[in-house]
Amino acid sequence: MREMSYRVIRSDRKTLGLEVSDRLEVLVRAPRRLPEERIEAFVRQHERWILQKLEQRRAYIEQHVEPDAAQLFAWMAEMRDLVPGRVAHFAQIMGVRPSGIRFTKNRTRIGSCTRDNQISFSCRLMRYPVEVLDYVVVHELAHILHKNHGPAFWRAVEAILPDYKRRRGMLRR
Repeated sequence: MREMSYRVIRSDRKTLGLEVSDRLEVLVRAPRRLPEERIEAFVRQHERWILQKLEQRRAYIEQHVEPDAAQLFAWMAEMRDLVPGRVAHFAQIMGVRPSGIRFTKNRTRIGSCTRDNQISFSCRLMRYPVEVLDYVVVHELAHILHKNHGPAFWRAVEAILPDYKRRRGMLRR
């Protein structure tokens, strides 16, 4: 077995967890008082999973080259033209009303809905087909009705987009 590099993040949690970051860093989340030997054993035990995730992450990064400023600007303009109409369309069908719409350049959070129903969308959504954009719009609008991802939330999404799982899969690929 080769030496595996990782960073330990200790907190009040009760279990060990593993994560591969966007920067290809292996993170081990651990309880504060857990001995270092237990953490090392945990990492060794999960070496195959870690290597697999590192390879998947590398492949993803290669396929999703970071856009330059001009590309982000173009996507932002597209978002401002396209998204308000999509939000209005689905909001009317769902009987909801967002308090506002914002556009961001977020890398990881592609959409969000605040407690006061302000909806945000990352311009990076423009990488995907419009059916994925519609899924994210419906997903965020459903948070106006349900502030969690419980069964009622997913029923609200499915009522509008019966094929939401396929669309969500396109987003995750």
